[in-house]
Amino acid sequence: MSTGWSLWVMFLVVLNMGITFFLYLWGPRAKIPTLPDGTSGHVWAHGVLREGVRKLPLWWVLFSGAMFVIGFIYLALFPGFGSFKGLLGWTSHGELAHNVAVNEATLAPLMERFKLYPVEQLASDPAAQQMGKVLFEDNCAACHQRSAKGNVALGAPDLSDGDWLYGGSGSDITTSIHDGRSGVMPPWASLGADNVKNLAQYVLSLSGSPHDAAKAAAGQPLFATCAACHGAEGKGNQALGAPNLTDHIWLHGGSVADIEKTIGEGRQGHMPAWSPRLSDEQIRVVAAYVYHLSHPADESRQ
Repeated sequence: MSTGWSLWVMFLVVLNMGITFFLYLWGPRAKIPTLPDGTSGHVWAHGVLREGVRKLPLWWVLFSGAMFVIGFIYLALFPGFGSFKGLLGWTSHGELAHNVAVNEATLAPLMERFKLYPVEQLASDPAAQQMGKVLFEDNCAACHQRSAKGNVALGAPDLSDGDWLYGGSGSDITTSIHDGRSGVMPPWASLGADNVKNLAQYVLSLSGSPHDAAKAAAGQPLFATCAACHGAEGKGNQALGAPNLTDHIWLHGGSVADIEKTIGEGRQGHMPAWSPRLSDEQIRVVAAYVYHLSHPADESRQ
């Protein structure tokens, strides 16, 4: 804090506390004109209600005085009076650093134990699940929701099912969290509006969804353009992050309008890398929690 700002803060503190303390001392001694009956003369309800004048109660005077004493002690011990650091030398940064150090020291033995197990086995550890849940809600829920059910509006996939764009093994999930993922579906509006609609109907037919058979038949030859990524049968390609089109799981929505928009305008998805924010151990714990959500059958056999 610069000298100018420090002096300004000190001035405000002295001014406010000075005025308040003056009123505290002057209030009990102030002479208020009263009528012989002890009232101020202010009446309501045609004289039924009259304003009385009484001394401040002793408890209020003592309590207010104690607040001033506490305020002066606080300004002496802690920062608050300009650039004065306080007799205790306390800072919010120091408090945070201390709490982080205590937390890391508490978690260190647990993290060392977590290193001994692969993600798949760690997923059944109650302590890892609890820690992973907290880390997931703090870092991942904004896109994938607290339930991990995903968000079609954002193109954030459901992490609680068995469908994976880049693979669902412990190693695959860890890599996705650590390095992030970027996916691009190019726009195919150049095919023409009718062809986009026909192709959308064919994509619907791949998953057995209700569709127009005639348009789907017309769109089938056009799918050769899509097969380079999604495969000839539309099963997808995890090496490219190309989704499986034969199931009923849709990253950006499975309605006719959604699919036509995806084909015509393309889609872009970005999963940020969390390695700058989370440690390797924390990433493994989050991966274990996600694996736990999507592989309940694996844990039931353990």
